[in-house]
Amino acid sequence: MTETFQFKLLATDGKARRGEVSMPRGTIRTPAFMPVGTVGTVKAMYLDQVRELGADIILGNTYHLMLRPGAERVARLGGLHKFIRWERPILTDSGGFQVMSLSSLRKLNEQGVTFKSHVDGALYHMSPERSIEIQGLLDSDIQMQLDECVALPAEPIEIERAMEMSLRWAERCKVAFGDQPGKAMFGIVQGGDIPKLRERSALALRDLDLKGYAIGGLAVGEPQEVMLDMLDVTCPALPADKPRYLMGVGTPDDILKSVAHGIDMFDCVMPTRSGRHGLAFTRYGRINLRNARHAEDTRPLDEQSSCPATRDYSRAYLHHLIRSNESLGGMLLSWNNLAYYQELMAGIRQAIEEGRYADFMAETQENWKRGDLPPV
Repeated sequence: MTETFQFKLLATDGKARRGEVSMPRGTIRTPAFMPVGTVGTVKAMYLDQVRELGADIILGNTYHLMLRPGAERVARLGGLHKFIRWERPILTDSGGFQVMSLSSLRKLNEQGVTFKSHVDGALYHMSPERSIEIQGLLDSDIQMQLDECVALPAEPIEIERAMEMSLRWAERCKVAFGDQPGKAMFGIVQGGDIPKLRERSALALRDLDLKGYAIGGLAVGEPQEVMLDMLDVTCPALPADKPRYLMGVGTPDDILKSVAHGIDMFDCVMPTRSGRHGLAFTRYGRINLRNARHAEDTRPLDEQSSCPATRDYSRAYLHHLIRSNESLGGMLLSWNNLAYYQELMAGIRQAIEEGRYADFMAETQENWKRGDLPPV
């Protein structure tokens, strides 16, 4: 841990990077997967469990925390870390994703976004400055610029308009962020699926000399190969000595391939959301516990796992819990899924250090391809 924000590259293997982000609240080992704690909770998980699984950092959602319980209230209560009992770093998004996901509930112009709350219909205005103010009130360690995220496919003129406005908002966010020792503000590269716009956005953000850079507006409807093509354009335009964060990604396969294209940080709701719907991620690939084949299967999901949810509970019991809509089913599968994601990241980091990342990718994908254990 340090008193300043620092990023150090420890090893490379091709484009894959092994590094560390050091901050006053802790060290983030990269490549890193950041569990999503939208409203101050990683759904269906105790934060003690999240910590024990190896997560160095979690996310909070600026838009949702603005609505409930309110940023000013969180500040009065001592900040988000104290409020939720998480002493390690927290990254907060800016509310930019909700510009896309809540498009029917918002109005957007150069000054910012006016949201109609999905909770009670109240109006909230979020400018770049207000987004940074809220993140400061939450006492976030890594704060994201406000941006406009466009769902793909979209018209080129619309993608360019949103990208240019996001750049202007990045400049305003940098001014609003000012000098916060030990903390960081990340810019967000936009540009949709248009290579020249991605490169232009990345180069312009690079000129702002920020602490880190995110790549947004991907995994929002485009094929995986398009996402990877955009990484090939974007990553070389970003500084090699700054962390790169691919927002909202993704599946284990997305993560494996994106690391190979130079990404350091990831987040996604997929492990917890899938767990609540009966889907388990394991070294055998995805396992749907709703399927009848598990009804009398006394084997665990994976007897070699170090996670109790994976190793100690029978598939029959997990199947019963999910089919009965018992909360414990979603809790156990979320636990399993986050454990698998953190085990995957640990394997990725070790493989890069040892210079065998291509082999690790191939072995992991081959295990997924072989699939689950045969039915009993």
